[in-house]
Amino acid sequence: MNDGEERIFDGEHHNQQNSSDDDVNNSVTLSSCAESDGMGKFRNTCINKHAQIFVNPTQFYVSAVTCEMCGTKGTTETFFSRSKRFCSVSCSRSYSSNSKKSSIIARLQVGMSGKVFIPTFIRTVTKFLCVYVLREGHPLGTTLAGFDWGNYLEKSGLLAAPVSCFRHVPLCAQWDDIYVRLKVEVLNTHTALPSKVYWIATVVQLAGYMALLRYEGFEDDDSHDLWCNLGTADVHPIGWCAVNSKLLVPPQEVHQHIKDWKSYLMERLVGAHTLPVDFHVKMADCLRCPFRQAVRVEVVDRSQVSRTRLAVVDTVVGGRLRLLYEDGGLGPSGEVLSDFWCHMQSPLLHPVGWSERVGHSIKETDTSVNMSSHPAFRKVLQNSVPDQFKKLRTVYMGDKFFEEGMKLEAIDPLNLGNICVASVRKVLLDGYIMVGIDGVEIGDGSDWFCYHANSHAILPVGYCENNNIPLTLPPGYDHATFIWTKYLEETGTVAAPRRLFNTDDVGHGFTSGMKLEAVDLMEPRLVCVATVRRCVGRLLLLHFDGWEPEFDQWVDGQSPEIYPVGWCEITGYQLQPPIGPGKIIAVFIVFIYAVQNLVVTCCILLSCRERESDFLSVKAKPNS
Repeated sequence: MNDGEERIFDGEHHNQQNSSDDDVNNSVTLSSCAESDGMGKFRNTCINKHAQIFVNPTQFYVSAVTCEMCGTKGTTETFFSRSKRFCSVSCSRSYSSNSKKSSIIARLQVGMSGKVFIPTFIRTVTKFLCVYVLREGHPLGTTLAGFDWGNYLEKSGLLAAPVSCFRHVPLCAQWDDIYVRLKVEVLNTHTALPSKVYWIATVVQLAGYMALLRYEGFEDDDSHDLWCNLGTADVHPIGWCAVNSKLLVPPQEVHQHIKDWKSYLMERLVGAHTLPVDFHVKMADCLRCPFRQAVRVEVVDRSQVSRTRLAVVDTVVGGRLRLLYEDGGLGPSGEVLSDFWCHMQSPLLHPVGWSERVGHSIKETDTSVNMSSHPAFRKVLQNSVPDQFKKLRTVYMGDKFFEEGMKLEAIDPLNLGNICVASVRKVLLDGYIMVGIDGVEIGDGSDWFCYHANSHAILPVGYCENNNIPLTLPPGYDHATFIWTKYLEETGTVAAPRRLFNTDDVGHGFTSGMKLEAVDLMEPRLVCVATVRRCVGRLLLLHFDGWEPEFDQWVDGQSPEIYPVGWCEITGYQLQPPIGPGKIIAVFIVFIYAVQNLVVTCCILLSCRERESDFLSVKAKPNS
C-alpha cells in the first residue's frame, strides 16, 4: 500500500466538541501524506494519542435540527427559512397546508352541534389491527412502503441467484470481480452526527446485488451487520471518501475499543481488494436503453395472442418497456385503457414490419380511436429498427424443418405452469411456427401462439416423461393410459424430430431454492419475489412467494424477465412483496381508514347542507 492510501483515514470524532488542546497537540496530522499524493489537504484531520479520529470542531461542528413536517434530521446550515423548522420549501408548504386543512375541519366539526360521529366499531377494529401488526411483527411498513430483502433472505436461508446467472442485467460480465471479503466505504448508520459520514466495511455475504456488510472494528460481532445494495449510491470503493472530501468516522460502538485506529486500518487494508473504481459508471452505462418514448413497435396482442399489434413506447424502466397500443383508447380522465409491459429483449417484441415479413397476423389499427392527448403520442412517432432488438440464432429452414400437423409438447401461453400436448399449426418464415394446444383450440386459430424454433417453450415428444414433469393431456385422455406412440397413431400424425428443438442445458447456474425477482408473465407489469422451484435443462419452474403452486410458471433460464435480488431497487421498479397475513392486514387497515375518512366527509357535507337549509329558511321568513 502506498503513502497515498492513508487518505482513507479522513474522519470525525463523535465527541469532537469536547476534544482538548492536548489531543490536538499530540495528534498525527494526515494532511502531509494526502498532499504528497496530489489529492489536496484534509482540513486539519487528525488522529490523537487516544487513536480517536476527529477534525477541528470550530471548522465542522454545526447544531442538529429535525424537520417538523417529515422528521428528516439535518443541520441549521442546510435547513429552509429563518426559523430552520423545515428541511425544504415543500415541507414548509405542506405543513402550512395541513394546518389549514385541520383548522377548516375543526371549525366545521364545531358547527355541527357536536363532534363528527365515527362508528365505534371502526375505531376499535383499527386500533386492534394496528396493535396486532406491531405486536406480531407483520411487515406493515414493508408491504406499503417497500420490501426488505435482507430481512427476508435471513428468514429464508440466504440463498439467492448470483448476478452472473442473468446475462441481460447490469454488470453481469464483471460480477466475478465482486466476492466475499471485499472492502468498501459505506454510509455509517451508527453515528449521532447530523451529516452523512462513512466507514469501511467488509462484504461477508452476497445475494444478487445485495451484500451483507460488517463495519471494520466489529470483528466477529454480527449484531451490527447491515444489508446494502451494491448498486446504490452509498457504497463506494476504498479511497472514494478521500477523493471526494467525505468523512470516515467509525461507529460509536467501537471507536473507543481500538487504541490505534491508524495502525488497525493499515493492517486490515494491506492486500485487501475493493470495488472497481468505475463500478457505478459501468452500472449506469449498462442501464442505458436503445428505446425511448414515442418509438413504434409490434408486440403480441394481449387480447388475442395469435396476432401482433402496433404499439408505442411510453415508459422505460431498467430496460422494461411500457407499451401503449395505438388504438388502445383513453378513459374519461385520460388514463390508458390497454397497455403491455415487457423487457426490450423479450421474444414478444418486434420491429415494425416484422409481422408482414414472416407472415404473422397483425391487427389493423383502428384510426377512429384518438390517442393524441396522451404525452407518448404528442411526439413525432418513430418506427423501431431491427438493430434495436436482440438477434436470435439463425435457423436454416428446409425439407427437414417443422411441418404443419407435427406433434410436440409446449408451454401453454395462457397457463404458463402447464406443459401440454400440442401441434404445429402453421410454419412462418425466419424460423417461426404457430402452435396450438390439442383438445382446447377454439377452431379459428385465435388461440395459437407464435414460437421461434429456438424457444424454450417448445419441447420434443416425451420430454415431460423423461424429466418427471406432469404433462397436460387433451380432454378425454388419462395419465395412467396415455402413451405418445398410441396417440400419434390415433391422430395419424408424426412427432417433430428432436434435432429441431433447443433443449440443451446452457449452464445458467441456477439451482433449486434460489431467490430472485421475476415478472409475472400473466400480468407482466408486476415484478415479484420468487423462488426457483425446479431446474430442468434450460427450463426453470418459478414459484411466486406467498402464492399457491398453481400459479408457478415455466421460464427460460436466459429469460430477460427474471432479475437478481436488488434489481428493482437499482432501477426504481416497484417490487411486489409476497402475499401474506401482513399484507392482508395492511390492506384491511387502509380500507378501514378510507371508510373512516368517508364517514367524516359525509358528516361534514350533511352538516353543510343542514346549515345551508337553515340559512335559506331563515332568509325566506321575512318575505312570507
